[in-house]
Amino acid sequence: MEIGIDSFASGMYGNQSLSSVEAMEQLLERIELSDEVGLDVFGIGEHHKKEFLDSSPAVILAAAASRTKNIRLTSAVAVISTNDPVRVYQNFATLDVISNGRAEIVVGRGSAIESYPLFGFNLNDYDALFKEKLELLLQIRDQEFVTWQGRFRPSMHNQPVYPRAVQEKIPVWLGVGGTPESFVRAGALGLPLMVAIIGGETKRFRPLVDLYREAGSKAGYKPEELKVGLHSPGYVSDTTQKAIKEYYPGYAELWTKAGKERGWPPVTKDQFNSLIAPEGVLVVGSPEEVAEKLIRHSEALGGIDRFTFQMDNAGLTHQQLMNSIRLIGEKVIKLIK
Repeated sequence: MEIGIDSFASGMYGNQSLSSVEAMEQLLERIELSDEVGLDVFGIGEHHKKEFLDSSPAVILAAAASRTKNIRLTSAVAVISTNDPVRVYQNFATLDVISNGRAEIVVGRGSAIESYPLFGFNLNDYDALFKEKLELLLQIRDQEFVTWQGRFRPSMHNQPVYPRAVQEKIPVWLGVGGTPESFVRAGALGLPLMVAIIGGETKRFRPLVDLYREAGSKAGYKPEELKVGLHSPGYVSDTTQKAIKEYYPGYAELWTKAGKERGWPPVTKDQFNSLIAPEGVLVVGSPEEVAEKLIRHSEALGGIDRFTFQMDNAGLTHQQLMNSIRLIGEKVIKLIK
């Protein structure tokens, strides 16, 4: 199982007052440390909100590439629906060149909608945009000269797209939530699957992961080609008690605020306790407890190939995040592998 971190380039560290420059430098330090302690992958999301600095994930990842040697660098996710697939490929192919073949792309529709009005797209075209642009991105990845026609972008007539990536095919993962059609789509295309689970119990996603594997098998893909990744909130500290004490206040504040925007009730400690329970989705605890939970999550989904922690938007300080990354690299990974 590969282990990594996903970040939204958040500047929200409790009551600290950080400039954008300081927050970005700290993020790059965390990516650098992740590489040093042996994490496999670091992902940067895409948002267009004041509290996040990740509107251009490939730029951040390119900066990280110059400071790292081994870690794979990916989007988490690139909102392909409101991006031009030509530019997405060019940006990540350039990242692949800078990093000497360490770039990946996780594409998705995103959990927020601010990019649609920002770039002039209609939410009524939500699924059609994604389907068409994913098709074009994959064609660009696989073919140097592209002939293509669709609804939402001018046609291409035997046009080359440069630069080409160092890797013959940049890995393109499909990021999904809970829509069965998305799991089937990923399987039918033979794309690795990244499942974002932020609430409830991980095992409830097993039927959807089974749909993915069934669709992939029907499309002729081998089991080893159908990779499954899991993205969930999490945090590691020296002891479970300390991890909960440090993580819960910021987590509750964040999700209570999000709940006001989306119609959810405020977070309670009882809800949090159910989420950190053995089958709950939150991976919060000591290195030993976290390792056990990751193995349990993998078993619940019939095996996972990658797990990525989302931890930097729960009011944690830079030093707390650095300590957590160090514990993941020096202890959690060794307990799993």
